[in-house]
Amino acid sequence: MYLLTNPVKDYPWGSRTDLAGLTGRPVPSPGPEAEMWLGAHPSGSSVLAEEGRSLADAVAADPAGMLGEAALGRFGERLPYLMKLIAVEAPLSLQVHPSAEQAADGHGRGVYGDPWPKPELIRALTPFTALAGFRDSEQSAMLIDRLGVRGLKDVVALLSAGSPLEALAALLAAGDVAEQAGWSASAVHQPDYALVARLARQYPGDPACLAPLLLQRHELEPGQALFLEAGVLHCYLRGFGVEIMGSSDNVMRAGLTSKPLNVPELLHITDPARVPHPLEAGADGVYATSAEEFRLRQLTGGEWRLAGGSPRIVLCTDGSVTVGGRRLVAGESVFLPAADGDVVAHANGLAFCAEPAL
Repeated sequence: MYLLTNPVKDYPWGSRTDLAGLTGRPVPSPGPEAEMWLGAHPSGSSVLAEEGRSLADAVAADPAGMLGEAALGRFGERLPYLMKLIAVEAPLSLQVHPSAEQAADGHGRGVYGDPWPKPELIRALTPFTALAGFRDSEQSAMLIDRLGVRGLKDVVALLSAGSPLEALAALLAAGDVAEQAGWSASAVHQPDYALVARLARQYPGDPACLAPLLLQRHELEPGQALFLEAGVLHCYLRGFGVEIMGSSDNVMRAGLTSKPLNVPELLHITDPARVPHPLEAGADGVYATSAEEFRLRQLTGGEWRLAGGSPRIVLCTDGSVTVGGRRLVAGESVFLPAADGDVVAHANGLAFCAEPAL
């Protein structure tokens, strides 16, 4: 068992209170803190605190002992999942992730940094708001038409014809419609229009500010989760949560960001027919999904037996959890190598266990 030190990403949309408060550091933090990464991805590997070497290096040095035969045979010499604490103070970019086949093909073409897919799940620790999956096309057409913006007539027509992907392409190519849409939206007293107006102010000239009228809005309460397969267009708006995903940093963005955009590739991999899946934990604490790369289990009051043979990360987010005799408090985490065998965890609060779904 290895105590972990985990890198924090200071993206500008992050919070100055959530991560600092959970990990017991001074609040507010000096700058925004968006994500804490727990895993072995090369862009931000955890570190074995008592040894000073990265988890990625430790896995590379002993893949069989760290990963186990099942994970090694299925995913190769890599930890297949990445867990995060994500603190959203301002909206993230409008984005989508590729499937396994699209990631492999795009990596070969130099489009993606990783050859692996990025299915993901967000589990709310606080009230969490997301846009994910397309609305009914006729409803979106009505909402956008209500703005009365001449430059959006083609978008409305395509939505009315039941062509949401073509409508998205027309919207992103619509040019200078954001300012007028923002002004029109500010006159309508409804939450989605208010968000359009706010995004138009935050990202001047970006037609992606109209995403709230194209996508479904999801309001998660603590304990609830949302699973996103490849191809689901989404944007996280606000909240603090535990996120788990395939260990991949493949993201295609269409707007609401200062980062590079790749609209053609985003349109290529977006699938309007795919929908997000709201989830609750089962009796075993598991948020069950179709992803092979990960399984997230919440550990609450009582004893939990974690079978050996699989690589696990346990993160405490509230109170304490004792894992194999080692007590963790909020913000602390450990890596359990597959070779460690069965481990018993006693939760006196809330913790999360990440593992492959084997």
